[in-house]
Amino acid sequence: MTKCRKYSKRIAFAATVAAGGLLLAGCGGSDSKPKAAAATAAAADFNDADVMFAQMMIPHHQQALEMAELADGRASDPEITSMAGAIEKAQDPEIRTMTSWLKGWGKPVSASGMDHGMSGMSGMMSAQDMTRLKAAKGTAFDRKFAELMIGHHEGAVAMARTEQKDGRDAGAVAMAGDVVTAQSAEVARLRTILNRL
Repeated sequence: MTKCRKYSKRIAFAATVAAGGLLLAGCGGSDSKPKAAAATAAAADFNDADVMFAQMMIPHHQQALEMAELADGRASDPEITSMAGAIEKAQDPEIRTMTSWLKGWGKPVSASGMDHGMSGMSGMMSAQDMTRLKAAKGTAFDRKFAELMIGHHEGAVAMARTEQKDGRDAGAVAMAGDVVTAQSAEVARLRTILNRL
C-alpha cells in the first residue's frame, strides 16, 4: 500500500507540474505579443529622411549609370573608362537595395512630382547637359564626363550627409556613409584626371 501511495503521489505531482506548465505556457502567450510588436517596430524603424534619401538617390544613381554607359565607344582616356565601370558596379546594386527598402517601408519608389531633371535634386544633370555629353567623343567626352560627374557626385555626397545627420534606418545611414566615402574619393580622382586632360 505504501508503494501505491508513493506512486499515486508521484502521479499527482507530475499532473500538477504539467498543469502548471500549461498555465505558464498560456501566460507566455501574452509575452509573445510584445515580442512581435517589438520586431515589427524594429522593422519599421525609419523616418521621412530615410524615405527621401532613397527616393532621391535612386534617380540620382540612375542618371550616373546613364552617364557611365555613355563612356563605351566615346571615352578615350582609360581612367575615365575605368571609373565609368566602377560607377556602374557600385551604384546598380545600391539602386536595388534602396528600392527594396522603400517597398519594405510601404513607400513609393518615386516621390510624387519628382522627375529626372528636377532642379531641386542636388547635382542632377539637365537634359541639355546629357545631350552634350552624348554628342561628345574622345578627349572632349572625357573632359565633359569628368566635369559633369564631379558635380553629380558632389550632389550625392550632400544628400548622403543629410541622411547621416537626419536618418534613422541603420542600413540607409550606413549606405550614406559609403556614398560619402566612395564618391568623395572619386571626385578627387576625377579632378586629377581633369587637370591632366
